[in-house]
Amino acid sequence: MASASIPAYSSSPLENSSSQNASRESLRLEPLADVALLPGEERVTDKDIIYICPFAGALKGKVFITNYRLYFRSNDVDPSVILDVPLSTIGRVEKMGGASSRGENSYGLDITCKDMRNLRFALKQEGHSRRDIFELLFRYAFPVSHGLQLFAFLSQEKYEENGWNIYEPVDEYRRQGLPNDKWRITFINEKYELCDTYPTKLVVPYKASDEDLRRVATFRSRSRIPVLSWIHRENQAVIVRCSQPLVGMSGKRNKDDERYLDVIREANGTPKLTIYDARPNVNAVANKATGGGYEGDDAYQNAELVFLDIHNIHVMRESLRKLKDIVYPNVEEAHWLSSLESTHWLEHIKLVLSGAIQVADKVSSGSSVVVHCSDGWDRTAQLTSLAMLMLDSHYRTLRGFQVLLEKEWISFGHKFTSRIGHGDKNHADQERSPIFLQFIDCVWQMTKQFPTAFEFNERLLVVILDHLYSCRFGTFLFNCESVRDANALRSKTVSLWSMINADSSSYVNPFYTVESSRVLYPVASMRHLELWVMYYIRWNPRIRQQSQSPMEQRYRELLALRDQYVKKLEELQMSEDPSSPHLTNNSTPSATSPRQRITHLHTPF
Repeated sequence: MASASIPAYSSSPLENSSSQNASRESLRLEPLADVALLPGEERVTDKDIIYICPFAGALKGKVFITNYRLYFRSNDVDPSVILDVPLSTIGRVEKMGGASSRGENSYGLDITCKDMRNLRFALKQEGHSRRDIFELLFRYAFPVSHGLQLFAFLSQEKYEENGWNIYEPVDEYRRQGLPNDKWRITFINEKYELCDTYPTKLVVPYKASDEDLRRVATFRSRSRIPVLSWIHRENQAVIVRCSQPLVGMSGKRNKDDERYLDVIREANGTPKLTIYDARPNVNAVANKATGGGYEGDDAYQNAELVFLDIHNIHVMRESLRKLKDIVYPNVEEAHWLSSLESTHWLEHIKLVLSGAIQVADKVSSGSSVVVHCSDGWDRTAQLTSLAMLMLDSHYRTLRGFQVLLEKEWISFGHKFTSRIGHGDKNHADQERSPIFLQFIDCVWQMTKQFPTAFEFNERLLVVILDHLYSCRFGTFLFNCESVRDANALRSKTVSLWSMINADSSSYVNPFYTVESSRVLYPVASMRHLELWVMYYIRWNPRIRQQSQSPMEQRYRELLALRDQYVKKLEELQMSEDPSSPHLTNNSTPSATSPRQRITHLHTPF
């Protein structure tokens, strides 16, 4: 068995073939099929194995394991069945069968993945073939549990653009029209002393001093004070995010917190400040027992409190588990609708979308809002980011969406490590929950209802989710900005946006139409919501064959054809006599370039 320090084998023709052959012979490792290893990826081992494919039955082949992925290729069917699974996508590895197992292919490994797949491999019972591969998988799939580094810190990928620069807080606030006479940028949290899960740059009311902020922090869970996330350029209404007030069973009050929320209300003359509490009412009341709670009418007299009935992380985790049971490996056609309903997944999607619509509508009508849940890093992030997506067309562009994720999720401390369990073997951790997946699903629902409003396509959303789990990039690692800084994430890892922006054309929606001021109000009704088949059921080979709609494919072909004709027309005009009347007379319509004229045409369907 090869050790982890074996240098990566690459099939590049530039390498010395004789040294390659010698290395393969001495290590007895076969070439890694048709896979090009990533820079920094190293071979660990390979082994003959049987993959128990739920769609094609038992398939003989070879599994290759690196410090980044598990790669399987069958050798007894044509075309070959291939699995390419980043090890960090694995959530659980279990031994299947024992020494006395007698059934065919009953001895091996059962692997549960975070991306809706389960993988089963059968091995021969003699020797220690299973023990060796189990120990290697366990070690490299859960590096944090073994004192090893996540692959993002080992990767040596290089890209032309540094994706870490996609979001600069001050630039983004300036784009929104901040600071102004009502709001200022404070650096009170520059060393994370006010709140260790908030970013260093915060936007707060101009009237609130830094000392006021410190007093408010004592009355908010985790010191996550109300801060501005977005401002409406015309009516100056704002979206403010925070955590729950520490009211407790005794109904404590804090005059500084009450005055602070009133200052937020006064900033744009809102008669009533609307506070959206993402939780069900009963949950918010129950939180009083642990020292939390909500803003009561008696203490916050100029505020209106609305509960949005979105359930907690534990309910969402169980809902996704039920969904996984009905979509992989087999979809039961006979009871599909009742089975889907029993998971309550789309019901949760509906409630999150409905809450975001209420936030967006209130802000659009000129009233400022405060949004929070318990700690302000799960349901709060879902609601604020979706509301901003509805209100601000900039976030519906490819780069704007990246900024939105960096700002509302990464910078403001969504607990990615805790919710996903990066590199951690504890698959039963109660902190895990598909909160970010649920948000991306909501975004997908919006793209389906408004197919021309988003510059990015479905592929971008799938790639984001795949690398949420892969640990190939540093983007979704750790729980908050202070921990990322302590681990020098920006200098030691590559951003996912570096890869995506290096091939941005692959993520562009061909139907996109620029609309600068349109507010999107999706229909949050069970009749209009769909299961995202191309994500949740994509591992079914019959579904994968339909991955691109015929209309989108045809539209791309027409766009390519248009570009060819535009190029030919430009070449013809360039080759014409410069003294030609229609080229010298700027008052004629022909002064407009052919590309300008043609791009205004709409292809009819």
